[in-house]
Amino acid sequence: MKMTGAQSLLKILEEQDIKVIFGYPGGAVLPIYDALLENQNVRHVLTRNEQGAAHAASGYARITGRAGVCLATSGPGATNLVTGIATAYMDSVPLVAITGQVATPMIGTDAFQEVDITGITMPITKHNYLVKDARELPRVVAEAFHIANTGRPGPVLIDIPRDVAEATIDYEGPISINLRGYKPTVKGHKSQIKKAIRMIQDAQKPAILAGGGIMFAEASEELQKLSELLGAPVATTLNGLGVFPETSRLGLGMVGMHGRPAANYAISNCDLLISLGVRFGDRATGSLKKFAKNAKVIHVDIDPAEIGKNVPVEMPIVGDARSIVSEILKEMEPQRNDQWVDQILEWKQKHPMRKQYGSGDNLKPQLILETLGNLTRHKAIVATDVGQHQMWTAQHYGFDRPRSFVSSGGLGTMGYGLPAAVGAQMADPEALVCCVTGDGSFQMNLPEMATAMEQGLPIKIILMNNSALSLVKQLQHFQCGERYCSIDFTANPDFGMLARAYGVEALKIETNEEIEPVLRQALENGKMTLVECMVSAREMVYPFVPGKKGLDEMVVFRKEGNDE
Repeated sequence: MKMTGAQSLLKILEEQDIKVIFGYPGGAVLPIYDALLENQNVRHVLTRNEQGAAHAASGYARITGRAGVCLATSGPGATNLVTGIATAYMDSVPLVAITGQVATPMIGTDAFQEVDITGITMPITKHNYLVKDARELPRVVAEAFHIANTGRPGPVLIDIPRDVAEATIDYEGPISINLRGYKPTVKGHKSQIKKAIRMIQDAQKPAILAGGGIMFAEASEELQKLSELLGAPVATTLNGLGVFPETSRLGLGMVGMHGRPAANYAISNCDLLISLGVRFGDRATGSLKKFAKNAKVIHVDIDPAEIGKNVPVEMPIVGDARSIVSEILKEMEPQRNDQWVDQILEWKQKHPMRKQYGSGDNLKPQLILETLGNLTRHKAIVATDVGQHQMWTAQHYGFDRPRSFVSSGGLGTMGYGLPAAVGAQMADPEALVCCVTGDGSFQMNLPEMATAMEQGLPIKIILMNNSALSLVKQLQHFQCGERYCSIDFTANPDFGMLARAYGVEALKIETNEEIEPVLRQALENGKMTLVECMVSAREMVYPFVPGKKGLDEMVVFRKEGNDE
């Protein structure tokens, strides 16, 4: 079949069941956009910035479990994708980024809008390609999706010179993939699994730490069965939120720097830590020397490079979490650890998160998120930016199902929340999608309100406005002797008027009594709505683990200079 390189690209996208791509046009990708005019099966969403396109594709991927696609032109279009690609790489999100490039004879001449985007993105992609022969394009695109979606998921970039996109080829599809050097291990080693079972049988205080790998492996059901079988509490990393219901008896919620007290105490006092699909990032572990200091560690991960990288491991098992947990369930006898479970329940009762509200009569952001969770019955998809609001959401919303929390964990990318919410809503049009953001993060990508309005997306934006970069302020409070530098916004816009300029409904919350009625109004109006919450910059995120401290050395709450 005769077609151009651009047409073959879209043909492969169709074969990969790609329905939506997010992008921004420019000269080097004009042949691709021209081919889009003729294609009725691939929908293009025009974002307001290429970074927004990458984040939207990431949000789409987190909800569907399949690679999202973003498209940008050469030069600044390509470099604007870099933050979104790095965000996806750090959080193991499958993504295929397609960039235009100057024509092949002009590569290396410093032509207009030429950058070496494959060189720039080499450290932040699973793989990348510069396609110089149009006949290779179909194979390259098919390989890119295979690499992005399999093993440990991640981003792949394809750089396509304009003349390659314009060239005519004979397309013979579909493409079969056989990469000899790329064979991810799925099934765990049977001997290692048997040894892990013996370790579990010998444990008296087992705990499970579940990460984003559980979500990507679709292993939440198996995880819940394992927890009940062993009488083992389950803590999650930030990216693991939702893989185990926090409202269950054995659910501990998030662990780490701002983790729930019961989760941090459980990890610190267990004698066996069963780690599933985690990378032991520093925000989750606190001081590595003090992390799970009394425990033997079983580490299950599909990426062998992660095992033993940060935390010493007694029992490594490389493979897919769902496959390995299923094998353990087949061989494992029920365990009773009643005394340990009683201790867990005591910690949960003694340190409920609702007692961590800040002091004074000011509007409580923690109560806003707790109320949002109750009103949505914990069933919404919640996308966040990065800052105090992200931590309050993780602590107080109450995530009970996988693929309901969309946030930047590893890279900590401000400006992620709104475009990611756009991608999430496109992936699940019937879902209730909320974006929780702060006045700092929101201003980084707020033009994506226009993208959401163009697409008719009824996203609810919960904006915490305290006229400050408050998480940085909190760090300066504890780490810099309360010396504050460059954290106050003295010229914030009227966010309500700004939202209305985009056609977005705008509401405001100024008192605790207004929280429930205003949120209810926003959730039920069927429109894209901004709810501006006037919170105080004095509010802190508690608990927190000070630098170089262990998880059990957290400050649970501080009031008038006293720690609890």
